[in-house]
Amino acid sequence: MRRFCLGLSILFILVHHAAAQVPAPSSADIEHRVDALLAKMTIEEKVDLLGGINGFFIRAMPKLGLPALRMADGPIGVRNFGPATAMAGGIGLAATWNPALAERVGVEIGRDARAKGVHFLLGPGVNIYRAPMNGRNFEYFGEDPYLTSRITVGYIKGIQSQGVAATVKHFMGNNSEFGRNSTDSIIDERSMREIYLPAFEASVKEAHVGSVMDSYNLTNGAYLTQNGYLNIDVLKKEWGFDGIVMSDWGATHDSIGAANGGLDLEMPSPVFMNRANLLPAIEQGKVSVATVDDKVRRILRTAVRFGWLDRDQVDFSVSRYNQQGRETALQTARESVVLLKNEQNLLPLTKGAIKTIAVIGPSAYPAVAVGGGSARVQPFAAISLLEGIGAHLGSATKVYYARGLSTTAEMANATVFSTAATNGQTGLKVEVFGNGDLSGTPDTTRIDRVLNAGGGGPGGGGPGGPPSAGTLGTRGAAGPPPTSTRWTGYYTPQAQGPHTIFVESAGLEYGGYRLLIDDKSVIDNWVVWKEMLSHVTLTLSVGPHKVVLEQFRNPRGFGGFGGPRVRLGIVAKDSLIEPAAKALAAKADVVVVAAGYDAEIETEGGDRAFQLPPGQDELIQEMVAANKKTIVVLNSGGGVDMNAWIDRIPALVEGWYPGQEGGIAIAEILFGAVNPSGRLPVTFERRIDDNPVKDSYYPETGTRRIVYKEGVFVGYRGYEKNATKPLFPFGFGLSYTTFKYSGLTIVPVAASDRYQVTFSVTNTGKRSGTDVAQLYIGERHSKVPRPIKELAGSARVTLAAGATKKVTISIDSRALSYYDVGSKQWRADPGDFDVLVGRASDQIELRGVLKLIEARMSAR
Repeated sequence: MRRFCLGLSILFILVHHAAAQVPAPSSADIEHRVDALLAKMTIEEKVDLLGGINGFFIRAMPKLGLPALRMADGPIGVRNFGPATAMAGGIGLAATWNPALAERVGVEIGRDARAKGVHFLLGPGVNIYRAPMNGRNFEYFGEDPYLTSRITVGYIKGIQSQGVAATVKHFMGNNSEFGRNSTDSIIDERSMREIYLPAFEASVKEAHVGSVMDSYNLTNGAYLTQNGYLNIDVLKKEWGFDGIVMSDWGATHDSIGAANGGLDLEMPSPVFMNRANLLPAIEQGKVSVATVDDKVRRILRTAVRFGWLDRDQVDFSVSRYNQQGRETALQTARESVVLLKNEQNLLPLTKGAIKTIAVIGPSAYPAVAVGGGSARVQPFAAISLLEGIGAHLGSATKVYYARGLSTTAEMANATVFSTAATNGQTGLKVEVFGNGDLSGTPDTTRIDRVLNAGGGGPGGGGPGGPPSAGTLGTRGAAGPPPTSTRWTGYYTPQAQGPHTIFVESAGLEYGGYRLLIDDKSVIDNWVVWKEMLSHVTLTLSVGPHKVVLEQFRNPRGFGGFGGPRVRLGIVAKDSLIEPAAKALAAKADVVVVAAGYDAEIETEGGDRAFQLPPGQDELIQEMVAANKKTIVVLNSGGGVDMNAWIDRIPALVEGWYPGQEGGIAIAEILFGAVNPSGRLPVTFERRIDDNPVKDSYYPETGTRRIVYKEGVFVGYRGYEKNATKPLFPFGFGLSYTTFKYSGLTIVPVAASDRYQVTFSVTNTGKRSGTDVAQLYIGERHSKVPRPIKELAGSARVTLAAGATKKVTISIDSRALSYYDVGSKQWRADPGDFDVLVGRASDQIELRGVLKLIEARMSAR
């Protein structure tokens, strides 16, 4: 009976999945229908269709049978219109190295979208990780274009299998969040083709993505929403993209420039692409009717292709409380977690042997499931690390908890200032100016008791909701004038010694601040607002110290998520850590420290620091001093500065932003119910100055130009070129078992440009596990500077203890090629190529040689 019921369950799942698949009409049928619809439209109606309405919709055209087409933020889940499944962040999904799982994630997000009646899911985000500070790294798929492309294609296919159009973003060169509306990414053609464009290219050519979102920034001197070379020449003509190019929200700057530069749809509203601007331009011959028709065709074509004219997009057979999606979220979290350090095999912990465990840290509770901004989906419920460990251990083990240190808001509120060095009032003098440079007489003055102003944060309107009222502006509309503010006060330490001083800010996409202590600059984010939260350590003597914080804001329409926020706190270093946390750590059998960032600090609209937030280094140091069996679990979208404690702790787990089921998954890994199989999709540097982009991440002095001086040598490519040893290399990750590689063969496939690389993997340990075999290609005879090796393939291999499996990875000539700028083709020169198979970029197990007899050129 049990087998019969199981069979019925499987049959139901298969039938339901098959029913969810939307049969694709033929291209000829689509074009015939689009022609008929277009013929019914006036030029005014065509122009009307080119601008969004109501924040997240393409307007309805009832006479065409075209409904209002609904959009929702992604890519981690369906953020708008109520709760939804919160998957692991993109960086965590990439850490699975599992394109099939990415497709499964896409299917479940697509199902959630159908349950909400969403037509366009605004994801995936595929921008390349250059440095750990980028506030949106957690959404993206890492530093390598091959791995990013494979995860991207799986994800898009999954979403679109459910009748929902994916929107790949942000096209292109949006590799930082500071000043994202005005910075100009200067990228040479070869680097664009080899590093920054491949995931977009694969989205179009392999996954047939429905839409592409242009980014806020400029690339090579032109805003993306009017960058004809990238939008038209590359995307539409060269790659054959026939879907919609839409703007990011408020990223459009010019009506004629956008119309002729390849933008099809201005979101969230037609500030530029409207009747008032475009109809005269058409009459004057500045914009052709054919150009407008092409844009409308793309919108109609997409609607016909996905069946939106023939059915209600709301699928009531799909539950919004998606249990199937929850299981996918859990599996993704399990496969994403990377074990980075495990001295003396402290992990896995033995469940029955642990009688007391202390779970301590700001990320322990509540759950830190996702980062901030438009990716901040609100789940129905999220399991924190504390709850996951408690549920896994049950009542037989005592689970203690302490946050360990105050929040930045609490630190700010506890910082006592005076308006004068002696006999002043409690608080700071505040001067507000009606200009952006603190000039003239202040418009208003007041005294604030503490500096903890504003709120909302980058999450905007609460997690899962639209941006807060008043923040969803439109570029080009008259906005508020620039303002600047100066806070002045005095801080008197209780005792001489080191003090942590921090400034936390948000809502400054156009703005900056600087902090002076005793008239000396200690934090300077005036010219470039580099990070949401900055902090320094200074030794302060007893007696009053003058504190001045100056800030300016220059609102320019759409400013991102949440209102402005600013906090200033000063804390004696020896009082950062709660005494209760030290006591719990000392008496517990094991300590788990949950550290890292959260949705207020690692978010859209601003970058974050390489440092952990204030007090967290000290917390880890204090915990390991109290208990040698201290395990650190990190929440982050990439590398962090670990120098203060990495050599002291025995075990380190990278949990990324693990989604709603993250607490369960990490607990299972800590206690060995699941063997960790995640591998780094990025390189973790020991020092930020080790990063290949250290001299080119920020704009050139006096400009907004970010020149990608490292060229193709980003990530592991650059570390190897510079002979710099990272803290943890690309592709790295530990397991609770061991693996051996053997038997490498390289065989050309007859009558093709393909090769098959075959080898065997053996589990030489005592428990089952999954390894990620990585195939790299290197060219030693190149006519142009090339990386020592580049990822060309990978395979997840799951093996029982003692088992062996033969693995075959297929590659083509593109894996051997570089982009030849002169001929505008991909070129593979004849000669020997290194074929390297290993467990990480610096852990090569097998080496072979592939001999290419003659040059191969390809336009693809």
